[in-house]
Amino acid sequence: MDPAELLARFGCRSRLLLQSLMSGPCGARRALRVFQRQHGSDPGHPTHGWMDTLARDEPSLGGKGLAVKPLVCLFPVPFQRNLLSFLHLAHTVLPGPSLLRLLQCLGRDPSPDPWVQALLGLLQRDLQPGDQPSSPILTSQCRDRLARLCGRLGVGGPAGTGAGWLGRQAQTDASLVKMDAQDPENPRKRKSESAGLSQASNGAGSQSKKQRLAGSTDAQEDCGSAGGISSNEGVSSAVGGEAQLPHTGESSPAAAAGEPGQVLQSPGPEDVNVPCSREALPEHIRAESSSPPVLQVLNECDPAEVEQLCEALCLPEVPEQALPPFCTSLLEVSPDLSYSTAATLVRSLFLSKILSLLEAASRFLVTAVTSFCRRYPRPSCCALIGPVLQVEQAGSAQMELLCRLVEDCLEPQYRLLVFGQTLAVPWSEGVLSVIHALLDTKMELSEEMFDQFTVRLSQQAPLFSKSMKFAKMLLAILTKYQSHITVAHKNTLSCCLALNETFLKKSLQVALKRV
Repeated sequence: MDPAELLARFGCRSRLLLQSLMSGPCGARRALRVFQRQHGSDPGHPTHGWMDTLARDEPSLGGKGLAVKPLVCLFPVPFQRNLLSFLHLAHTVLPGPSLLRLLQCLGRDPSPDPWVQALLGLLQRDLQPGDQPSSPILTSQCRDRLARLCGRLGVGGPAGTGAGWLGRQAQTDASLVKMDAQDPENPRKRKSESAGLSQASNGAGSQSKKQRLAGSTDAQEDCGSAGGISSNEGVSSAVGGEAQLPHTGESSPAAAAGEPGQVLQSPGPEDVNVPCSREALPEHIRAESSSPPVLQVLNECDPAEVEQLCEALCLPEVPEQALPPFCTSLLEVSPDLSYSTAATLVRSLFLSKILSLLEAASRFLVTAVTSFCRRYPRPSCCALIGPVLQVEQAGSAQMELLCRLVEDCLEPQYRLLVFGQTLAVPWSEGVLSVIHALLDTKMELSEEMFDQFTVRLSQQAPLFSKSMKFAKMLLAILTKYQSHITVAHKNTLSCCLALNETFLKKSLQVALKRV
């Protein structure tokens, strides 16, 4: 079943959390951040709703006909892996009955993924610490290799297992989630406490980052020569760390070998994340790590799918404070977005916010819309500026923002496009402001467009006989576009001036005589 159809069964709040679990190898960590922010903004909101929905039985059409499965079993395997990794990190603050019911549903999968089964066994073991597992989570080979890696890092664990640091790291993650749930209103306290826990979990704090990085590199080479698992194939979650899911959705090595019943080999130590400084990475890796791979899906969607994606993400409801960083990520997408995709995004992100303005736009909105308009001017003109001009009730706040976009963001050819749009909409005081801003840029108007403009001026002159904006617009035409004015145009403009009742009438008549 299509994941989009499955996500449609959830509300916006739960859907955002589940979509983060479908965002690739880092889905578990992203879901944890989403969960922390949602819980911090609304601590009283129940957290069991989405888990109960995942545990609900759903009819599905399989190879053996119609069958009833838990909804969670209909999601793809990478989602299930990320889900279990997230539950391992956040299980201390989740309701126990709903969590146990969800785990039971995952155990009912008729064709389970070996790695999902390993993560499921680990989480069940943590939820019931008194029960002894029938088989060890880590094989003896994995424990030996993990011990060598931790020895090189200087963070050896108890009883020679080498897993002490990793266990403490998992406890640190769980404690941070618990602190966030208990004290959502004190971010400074959480930050200081998390910093203390992180320092305590680092073991030998006197070692430099370079020594730890060098040790981890040597350990990876040593374990790789001993027949270890490639770091691009495994998942590092068997000891409670961050789940690094493979991009291709491959199963564990045992499953790939096609040997059912074999004890699942836990990932080698080269799969364990070693804390390192971003500055220590090569330049090309830093550039790749800063790009938004999740947003690349926009280049793979047709217009209808982009519309559905914007609705699912509730983009019109995104807070204005979040618009600048989100637009920065959008502008980093390569290759550039198509016209239809960019038009859909600018309409979803900005149109409703601009139309609802009752005062000057905030700096967050101005920053976001100007950056997007500079990068994608034609979609912005057609999907944003044009629709705002067509709204007869648009106020000064909207038109002030449009004037800013026209003056600061658009190149001459796109200013001509907006000028053509102004000739096709009913004129108001706000539209006159936009036309005046366009005329001040000294556009290169064609004869045909200037003819249309003068005809429109003669039609609107009786309606704006007392308008100062209309008078200033006429003055801009007479002073900056003298080379475009022919004898026929001069007669038309003379009729417009005869109807004018502002104090600029004499100045307009003098300017007309100089043409």
